[in-house]
Amino acid sequence: MSRIRSVATSALGVNRRTVLAAAGAVSVSAGVGYALRPTDSEAATPAPTTSEAPAANSSPQSRLRSTGAPAAPLAPYTKGTTLASVSAPQGSSGYRRLADGPGWKRVVRGDLAAAKSGRENRRSPIAAFVQFTDLHLMDVQHPLRLEFLRSTDPHAWRPQEALTVHGAVSLVERVNALRGAPVTGAPLHFVMTTGDNTDNNAHSELEWYMKIMSGGRITPNSGDARHYEGVQNSGLKLFWQPDSTTRDGDKALGFPHLNGYLAAAIREVRSPGLNLPWYSTVGNHDALPLGCYGHGDSWLAEFAMGGKKLMNLSASEAKKLQDAIKNATDPKGVGFRDLLKAHARDMRSVTPDERRAPYTAADYLKAHLDPAYQGVGPAGHGYSTANLDAGTQYYAFRISDDVIGISLDTTDAGGHYEGSIGTAQLKWLEKTLRDNKDSYAIVFSHHTSKTMTNTRPDPARPGERRHNGSEVVSVLGAHANVLAWVNGHIHRNDITPHSASDGRSFWEISTASHVDYPQLARVIEVVDNKDGTISLFTTLIEAAAPHRTDFADLSQTGLAALYRELSFNAPGASDKLAGHAADRNTELVLKKG
Repeated sequence: MSRIRSVATSALGVNRRTVLAAAGAVSVSAGVGYALRPTDSEAATPAPTTSEAPAANSSPQSRLRSTGAPAAPLAPYTKGTTLASVSAPQGSSGYRRLADGPGWKRVVRGDLAAAKSGRENRRSPIAAFVQFTDLHLMDVQHPLRLEFLRSTDPHAWRPQEALTVHGAVSLVERVNALRGAPVTGAPLHFVMTTGDNTDNNAHSELEWYMKIMSGGRITPNSGDARHYEGVQNSGLKLFWQPDSTTRDGDKALGFPHLNGYLAAAIREVRSPGLNLPWYSTVGNHDALPLGCYGHGDSWLAEFAMGGKKLMNLSASEAKKLQDAIKNATDPKGVGFRDLLKAHARDMRSVTPDERRAPYTAADYLKAHLDPAYQGVGPAGHGYSTANLDAGTQYYAFRISDDVIGISLDTTDAGGHYEGSIGTAQLKWLEKTLRDNKDSYAIVFSHHTSKTMTNTRPDPARPGERRHNGSEVVSVLGAHANVLAWVNGHIHRNDITPHSASDGRSFWEISTASHVDYPQLARVIEVVDNKDGTISLFTTLIEAAAPHRTDFADLSQTGLAALYRELSFNAPGASDKLAGHAADRNTELVLKKG
């Protein structure tokens, strides 16, 4: 039987009975301890089967819609995507306001295969989904934060950081308003987050993330429930003091004075939750305190929940600490702990809060498996109780009849922000691809191929070898069914072709973060061109908040709009993160395996 079946003509979404596992579609290497179970990791949207008649009033077109989305128009469409409009700065200097700007055109890339004429009339959709990455949801009052590094690096602290929850909810609202896939109009199957969902491995942040994705009320505050206690009301000129008349460094650059900003930033926020199933991939900021320190230091864990916070540090000491993080010379945080102890008298008193405690890998899995955070599913959001039993955070799932998804764990518990994977996971990846050779495969991870350079041993598996990005590329390139490797981490749009000498090829798709401007997510569509080629369409989207801001509007939506504008103006921010035109809205062509 042919591997290719159009999404439009086969069961839409994913039938619960087709989940990898029960039938052994993904067999597991001995010792890995992972297997999908229909009872605790069912994939994607349930769809009518041949034995399940649709509702009497449902038409074929209504069944093609993403869950809860508005009625789908004829494809293609551009509204609500960066094809139609992108936020753009006004003026040429100082603090620049944002407004509606021209959209980004779609670029056809034939690096791996020639694009054949007439394909737009032949193609049929295979799968479509949305990628979120690097949300960096921040508990900005957390004692274990590195804001003081701003004394040596302007971008080590960002003026927009108190609004990460507002921005993420607005991104959920954008996805919920999408009318299917922009190019084909096919249903969107799911949303996948590719790591750094939280910023500082804190329980408070993990709770906010789960509620944003699945729906609920979030109070983006910790410590004192009555008011904010952090660097933005410290009086320090190093940080933007929005409520104060203090002439801080950011106000000197044109940042506004906003009465009531901090009170508004910690007010309750409501998330509708995604109207699509969502899956989760772990990143270094999810796995490690501050994204770079290994677990195990009880003093740092206690400090995270305690009542003292360091907010200022000399530029020379800050530079020394930053270099130690960049060069991974202090993966366990011993030097960081000693620095905090040495500055005990320089700290500000804050309200202690146990919710700021670091969470473990098991805690992360349990949060995803908690029925309170299931939303529209699937149960576990990719993870299963088998992951808990084995202590793993990687899995496979069925995207559509013809495509499997594979979520990797590229974080290294030994410390440092760059990644790698262990031998057991690499063997599992190879076996999963081999056992599913009749399905196309899309691989997800946090790290990119070029940032998997940290082969420090995992403390839980000290004898296991770690493998870098080039080794993962070799494995993926050896399997003709691999279409794409989708990731984040670098906070920049970057699309890279990978080809092997035997003609096998795949695309690596890295997407910009949602904490740094231009704050994007990406829709990815897989289509069969019916001419021996496959096309991957990538379409970038922004949050639903308007491009124009109103400094008097401190509502949830107003703050989400301000989040974007502050990120554009953040001192030290890169203006290269949007990438080139060929890294944004694209058609990526490759030969059908």
